[in-house]
Amino acid sequence: MRIGILQCGQSPAQLKDELGDYPDMFVRLLDGRGFTFRTWHVEGMEFPADVHEAEGWLLTGSRHGAYEDHDFIPPLEDFIRQAHSAGVPMVGICFGHQIIAQALGGKVVKHPDGWAVGAQDYDFGGKPVTLNAWHQDQVVSRPEGAEVAGRSDFCRNAALIYGDRAFTVQAHPEFDDAFVQGLMDTRARGVVPQDLLDRAAARMGQARDASGIADRIEAFFKQPRALARGDERGVA
Repeated sequence: MRIGILQCGQSPAQLKDELGDYPDMFVRLLDGRGFTFRTWHVEGMEFPADVHEAEGWLLTGSRHGAYEDHDFIPPLEDFIRQAHSAGVPMVGICFGHQIIAQALGGKVVKHPDGWAVGAQDYDFGGKPVTLNAWHQDQVVSRPEGAEVAGRSDFCRNAALIYGDRAFTVQAHPEFDDAFVQGLMDTRARGVVPQDLLDRAAARMGQARDASGIADRIEAFFKQPRALARGDERGVA
């Protein structure tokens, strides 16, 4: 199955050589699951010509806010709406989670309760899940038709499911502890409160459920789909 990665941001330059860029992390996360990948750097205004250039789309994280004024955001929102209408499945992570919600009518804000950094505990339909996170923005209003698939006390819309059209997660299953530590070293000073960094450091090395989210992403992309209305090609 061909997955198009829509790269919405970049790993810090200090970390790229050793730990990779965002598309590299998703290729590692989903390795061995029958996917092939191509990346479009949408943050740099590189967009697919058509939503059918891939059989599924994966939208990465970004240091940008979905509500900010950046050149790539309006065409990305248009692409999301086109893919949604055509029935081409999308997975969004962190910024990807937020921009899909915003494009389809939800609301994203810089959350007044602040940051989530490092290991966070979620409830996915009664199953406890621990994932690394790095965000201050949150989806505070869901689009019509979006249902909560995962939540926490801090983030009530931590994962959303849009029927068979989109599955999105606020946390970062692709981030290992080494990358979170790198973010703490390169992007956190004077931005993230020290007590949150201390809590994140204290949970380094604990088990994460990234492989379980990878299972969910694989199952979502591969589930059978009916032809989209008005589109003979659809996605099988």
